[in-house]
Amino acid sequence: MSVDAGGYVVAIDNGSQSTKVLIVDAIGTVHASARVALRPYVSPAPGRWEHPDDDLWDSIVAAVREALSSFAGDPGEIRGIGLCTIRFCRAVLRADGSLAQPVMSWMDERLPRAYEQEREDAAYVTTSSGYIGHRLTGERRDAAGNCQGVWPIDTAAWAWSGEPDDYLRTGMDRRMLFELVAPGEALGLLTEDAGAVIGLPAGIPVIATSNDKAVEALGAGLRESNEALLSLGTYVATMTPGDRPLAAHPDVWTNFGSEPGSYLYESGGVRRGMWTVSWFRDLVSSTTPGISEQHLNDGAVDVPPGAGGLVAALDWLAPPDEPWRRGALVGFDGTQGRFHIYRAILEALAIETAGSDARARRVLGRELDALVVTGGGSGSELMLQILAAVYGVPVRTPRVSDAAGMGAAICAAVGTRLHETWDDAVAAMVHVGREVAVDAALQDAYSDVIGTYARVTPRIRRLFADDE
Repeated sequence: MSVDAGGYVVAIDNGSQSTKVLIVDAIGTVHASARVALRPYVSPAPGRWEHPDDDLWDSIVAAVREALSSFAGDPGEIRGIGLCTIRFCRAVLRADGSLAQPVMSWMDERLPRAYEQEREDAAYVTTSSGYIGHRLTGERRDAAGNCQGVWPIDTAAWAWSGEPDDYLRTGMDRRMLFELVAPGEALGLLTEDAGAVIGLPAGIPVIATSNDKAVEALGAGLRESNEALLSLGTYVATMTPGDRPLAAHPDVWTNFGSEPGSYLYESGGVRRGMWTVSWFRDLVSSTTPGISEQHLNDGAVDVPPGAGGLVAALDWLAPPDEPWRRGALVGFDGTQGRFHIYRAILEALAIETAGSDARARRVLGRELDALVVTGGGSGSELMLQILAAVYGVPVRTPRVSDAAGMGAAICAAVGTRLHETWDDAVAAMVHVGREVAVDAALQDAYSDVIGTYARVTPRIRRLFADDE
């Protein structure tokens, strides 16, 4: 293993609910960190969800400055910046690189469709990473691995398509698109103006990563085909490594990986997954101040599996192809309280995602031997125990909970030659946190609960479908 022991990298993890920043060395030690919440989405019309004003950039500036304020090292030894942003977003820019309209969130109904120009001054269409990369470097380059969704991209080549029909299908003119670069390659150098704003010396390379889920998989150490990563974020799904794009299938799709030429096979997922946990916490705390997720976790530990008969249908955000779906909690009999509801939400996340993962693995012809869990929910010991029981395999977490941040640090470390290879970087920088074995008694108890969900959830969804 080749390691350059000197120097640090800054990792930017711009997620759906917050921007997190890590300052990391070559062996994965975090020397400073910060988290700045994003402002609530704005919905100017039904189905449209936008980031207000210049919130993505503002949160990154604030988070970098906050991390630097607690960094005891020399900023002059920072070798590079790894930039990871939310996938499936769309930014429309003027000719000078400024926003022509607010950045569209991944939840926006416009994103599954071809681009339609809404502003006369629109000159470029790019992703969130393309926009932020331009703010940092002044260059019009973007991470190829973040062009997921409706883009005219050749997935096998990691390049813009050579087929004219792809540009007609996506509504995009090739002249409106940024140049694409692979993970570990430079988007450009930090400009004097951007450096002055975020508090770093000009000239630092800004390194491309991939989409946020792929970067998270890299930072969690997902390497084996018999393992899956469950990302407990706003969107919750499992991923497993792949080596080529797959044909379209309803139960599994191909995402770009976070190493050049690599892929991830991703299951179907739960939209607004951990967002539902936050929603319930905020709902309870609005009437009982001081309620935290830890309080809800502590209370839910004493609730038996099955949450007293409660079943949660986690459709707080309906998928575009089934807009009639709605979230629901059923099975109340007067004996349940807030801890039962909280546990029911956790159980539903485990059961829904395990079912999706099983369907994907049947398509892939793979067994599952271990589950790597990341995201905010990975801090809950109760959630890890439920996942181990429902999936039926051991569960582990990475030592650094911000796996996407560590993945961005790895990309920056490879791009600036702190490490010579991707394998070297992962081996040196990713470390195991907690490990949870399968509890046989809990697994047996959940077999009945899983059966209940298999009966009840389809009926709930048919109920709302019948109203259409």
